[in-house]
Amino acid sequence: MNQIVAIVIAVFLIVAIVAFFISLYNKLVMLKFNVEKAYGNIDVILKQRADEIPNLVNVAKQFMAHEKDLLTKLTELRTSYNNTNDSDRKTELANETSKALSSFFAVSENYPSLLSNNNFLELQKRVSGLEDKIADRREFFNDSVNLYNIGIHEFPNVILAKMLGYKDKTLLEVSNQEKHYEGVQF
Repeated sequence: MNQIVAIVIAVFLIVAIVAFFISLYNKLVMLKFNVEKAYGNIDVILKQRADEIPNLVNVAKQFMAHEKDLLTKLTELRTSYNNTNDSDRKTELANETSKALSSFFAVSENYPSLLSNNNFLELQKRVSGLEDKIADRREFFNDSVNLYNIGIHEFPNVILAKMLGYKDKTLLEVSNQEKHYEGVQF
């Protein structure tokens, strides 16, 4: 009788341990796919923004001869963004593009003839609209990334996460321009 009880307890413990690891694995998979879904939602808009950059550069080249480095950097960022499939690298490039676009629009204020150009104003309006959409989706994306990063570092998840090769994901940053609201810095 004692042997049967010991076998039942051993089987129960084995099942409990297996169920525990299955639960951990499922949690990590859920977190990973949540990040991928959130990235997929924002990637569409980031791609649209990247597609507007050549138009901005072409219009601005006529007026901003002294800002060649900035225009070149925007073009290089767009090319890099379109040529990579790694979501972390794309997120880094999106952060750099946001900074470069903020600089671009700040510098464009020094060119009154550019600011009076209808093509430029229309492109600026479209890019600003895309930036608003990015800001709306960034919160959900960053929440998903944050939960994922926490999830892969919690104990005992960290053990399984390391075995499966899970690595931290990159957050989409808020640009300095977005941190300022009517002259007030947050």
